Amino acid sequence: MNKKSPLLQRDGVLTIISSVLCVILGLIVGFLAVLIIKPAGALNAIRAIILNFFEFKRANLRLENFGSTLAKTAPLIMCSLSVLFAYKVGLFNIGVAGQYALGAGMSIYAAAILHLPWYVCLLLGIIVGGVSGALCGVLKAYCNVNVVISGIMLNWISLYGVNVLLLPAKDAAGKDTVRLLQQAKDSVLPTLGLDKLFADNKYVGLAIPLAILMAILIWVLLEKTKMGYELKATGNNPNAAKYCGMKENRNIILTMFLAGGLASMGGALFYLTDLEQWNVYASAVPAMGFNGIAAAFLGGLSPIGCIFSSYFITHITAGALHLNTTMYFAQVADFITAVIIYLCGFVLFFKTLIRNRMRKQEERFTPKERDEVKAAEVKQEGGKQA
Repeated sequence: MNKKSPLLQRDGVLTIISSVLCVILGLIVGFLAVLIIKPAGALNAIRAIILNFFEFKRANLRLENFGSTLAKTAPLIMCSLSVLFAYKVGLFNIGVAGQYALGAGMSIYAAAILHLPWYVCLLLGIIVGGVSGALCGVLKAYCNVNVVISGIMLNWISLYGVNVLLLPAKDAAGKDTVRLLQQAKDSVLPTLGLDKLFADNKYVGLAIPLAILMAILIWVLLEKTKMGYELKATGNNPNAAKYCGMKENRNIILTMFLAGGLASMGGALFYLTDLEQWNVYASAVPAMGFNGIAAAFLGGLSPIGCIFSSYFITHITAGALHLNTTMYFAQVADFITAVIIYLCGFVLFFKTLIRNRMRKQEERFTPKERDEVKAAEVKQEGGKQA
């Protein structure tokens, strides 16, 4: 019978420890920043960022803001799953921002201009992002173009393409697209009664359970299916996978199609809630795509971990908006959030650091001492079974 590894050597435990370290370091750096700017309000500032809506005295206001935070978490989960899925197969999908924009643009166009049902709008958004991802896969498979280069190029092509596509859907009174709840109610994602749980927050609905379901499905696909095994094998060692009869080019294209579809699904889920509207004059790709990279690594490259890391990043980002602007200029909130998100990318570094440290400590024991420790562990395990 295989003996279980010590608790601190398990990958899941190391991931949690590393993630917590990254979060703590990010908050410390953020605290130091506000401390340097204005020491008197530093504690209240960092407290506002951490607590976010929990500082509100009215229960219904806390519930309403909690619901909005969850609604913003759903697309971030999808973007983190997109990054994670490609990374597991040995690819880095930096084009997630452009794919997210395509999903948002196509779904808004289908809703605001064509007035299609929400499920058709969602499906169209997923497909167009999947095709964009597949294009990066084709370039990689047949032309050996790095997916990072093609992904970055497509980010900007996608952004400006979406801006042009959505010009007919622009509200005459501003620079954003029309409100779907006013112009195309049938195209808005259903609430499924979840809005009642969050003080009648009309933006809470299908997006949240659907994002969680997708995280579970991705975990099953990667860990429990033959297809997932083949995809990971292709990423880990393309030559060995090809020798075993696996179709390398097909797997690369399929991976990028699915990764692109996940990211674009995030864009569609977010804008079909009508929580925000698309700015048709936007000159920067959506930050949601790049935040998905941080969420994926903060979650330890685990689909389930991405759910919690995505919520944390969304919570912190919203909490930074509660800074006292009479004491700190608005850019401080963006700086603190950026620092925390940046440090979230060091999870793998801390995992490696902790693992190497533990390995060095084990090497200090003599062979006889190691045998005695193993014998004691086996004896203790036998006593538990008895």
